[in-house]
Amino acid sequence: MPARPPSFLITDVLQAFTEDGAHRKLSAWLKEVPRPVDRERQLLRLSDPELQRLGEHADVADIVDLLESVNKDVAARLLAAMAAADAARTIDALDTDDAVAILREIPDGSRESILAALPVDRAQLCRGLLSWPHDSVAAHMVPETLRVTPEMSAGEAIAAVRDDAVTLRSDSRTGAYIYVVDAQSHLLGVVAFRDLVLADPREPVTRLMNDDLLMVSPLTNAEEAGLALTDFNLVAVPVVDAERRLLGILTEDSAADIAEWEATEDAARQGGSEPLDVPYLRASPWLLWRKRIVWLLLLFAAEAYTGAVLRAFEDELEAVVALAFFIPLLIGTGGNTGTQITTTLVRAMATGHVRFRDLPAVLVKELSTGVLIAATMGIAAVIRAWMLGVGPEVTITVALTVAAIVMWSALVASVLPPLLKKMRVDPALVSAPAIATIVDGTGLIIYFLIAHATLSQLNGL
Repeated sequence: MPARPPSFLITDVLQAFTEDGAHRKLSAWLKEVPRPVDRERQLLRLSDPELQRLGEHADVADIVDLLESVNKDVAARLLAAMAAADAARTIDALDTDDAVAILREIPDGSRESILAALPVDRAQLCRGLLSWPHDSVAAHMVPETLRVTPEMSAGEAIAAVRDDAVTLRSDSRTGAYIYVVDAQSHLLGVVAFRDLVLADPREPVTRLMNDDLLMVSPLTNAEEAGLALTDFNLVAVPVVDAERRLLGILTEDSAADIAEWEATEDAARQGGSEPLDVPYLRASPWLLWRKRIVWLLLLFAAEAYTGAVLRAFEDELEAVVALAFFIPLLIGTGGNTGTQITTTLVRAMATGHVRFRDLPAVLVKELSTGVLIAATMGIAAVIRAWMLGVGPEVTITVALTVAAIVMWSALVASVLPPLLKKMRVDPALVSAPAIATIVDGTGLIIYFLIAHATLSQLNGL
């Protein structure tokens, strides 16, 4: 069943603020409108003064609940519209990783005003995380971790964790693992919270900890770290510096957010466009134009060589007009074949299932599949040529060309994504339009070369 449109609107909350001291609290609206997408749509309809009034009168706990449920860009718009002091109180109540993710989306001027209004230690922590590159794991880590020292017993460690949990904003994400560190914060090992609680209180922590750890450096690509966390079925992975000092952890939900963003980004690039930085419904025609036009112009320029190929074989087309009937069919088949392969490969590489060293296996698999597809498409081409009544010579030419283009497209589409990844270029750049453009012109060259070899009318041209 489709979701029922909410009857209680955010404008009702604002009206309550104005009329009688907000007897209908924001919390009532949050209960009435539980779906994040419905909340986002209503918030996006509010003006900046209305957003400011919302932040001024609503309880901080309700604003935090709201910000944690909506897209980070929408959350940033709300915070940027609020007075700096109100926004700072909200940021201070958020988990650090969520706070930094939202601050990163706020324009520099407003962000600095909010940071200046934060407590000094909190502002310093946020600035430190904001200084890391956005695609690094450190930009997405939670700096608050539960720590114990190797000299402690299990009982002493539990008492220390209980004390720290009050001040470190620990939750199910940060409390699953207890990290064993020395006085200089060097990571020595990890103890699962369950193991610590169930252990004999006199048991030394060093006998409970696991020192065979999966660790990542702060500049590790966030997507790669997220994949590693998922592959090893962990709740969190520690982030350490070159001297193995514990800086923070990448949590399971952060890894899921990273994976979702990367999948969205790859999907946009596979379609021949730059990824949007805002929700689609908030994107203006001007923004969509900017994200799409560069790729379209590049592909337009690249596609121009197809016309150059046709002009170079103008005499052949005049001698055998029937060859022109099959040009759209042939280049479409090549582009479709390549798109299927690149779409599959790019996703497999994004999830870590295919690496550059797997290229020989990929080639064997795709070329073997290509042989089967080429044979099938060749038979389909024979049937189509027979239906058009173009004669046996042209029929043979078209069938051989279809098979050759399928094989050529399979080769190009199999090699390019791993090669680009090896060159540290996003393989998603091998988009559907890009692979079609590459195959179009080369496919026509293959067509006319085969035509020269099979058609007697072209002898001497």
